Amino acid sequence: MVSHAWCRALCAGLYPGAPRRLQGWGSAAFSFRSSSSSTNDGFLKEKRAQIMSRGLPKQKPIEGVKQVLVFASGKGGVGKSTTAGAVIVSTPQDIALLDARKGAEMFRKVHVPVLGLIQNMSVFQCPKCKHETHIFGADGVRDLAKTLGLDVLGDIPLHVNIRETCDTGQPIVISQPQSDMAKAYLRITTEIVNRLPTPPA
Repeated sequence: MVSHAWCRALCAGLYPGAPRRLQGWGSAAFSFRSSSSSTNDGFLKEKRAQIMSRGLPKQKPIEGVKQVLVFASGKGGVGKSTTAGAVIVSTPQDIALLDARKGAEMFRKVHVPVLGLIQNMSVFQCPKCKHETHIFGADGVRDLAKTLGLDVLGDIPLHVNIRETCDTGQPIVISQPQSDMAKAYLRITTEIVNRLPTPPA
């Protein structure tokens, strides 16, 4: 599932002082987990096919929100409802990329535009020696994006400050706006905004 810390940080980047174009937009994250057994896999494939055949379910409108943007995780979930577009978030590791691909393909089948992919936990930098390690692999999301013909909206590093600031209710884009981590979120926010259709009047 998309982590609460990740969503809090990005949504915080979307709203405070956000461009006028974002007025009237909301954000949400929905996901479901899949089982590893062959029996359940077959059941889930059948249910997924049924969902795709009838399209994404309509959600009850939220007052003041004209359109919804959904984030889908490469850890086993895809968004359930959107009118604006979908953003696929995945770590670079192979197992996550398999689910990210499934999510992108499902959105396309139900005619939901995929705005792009985000590579989460892209690199870890040692706080003492500054050595960088690609714990989950390097550039997996970029390779998938090329295969799917999509853009990479940006990279989010693996950093303890992101988790800690979100857990305290002060996402890094608010509590440490000049940090490299906050700037990464804000760059991604800009990329998403630039790809959003104009909300209806």
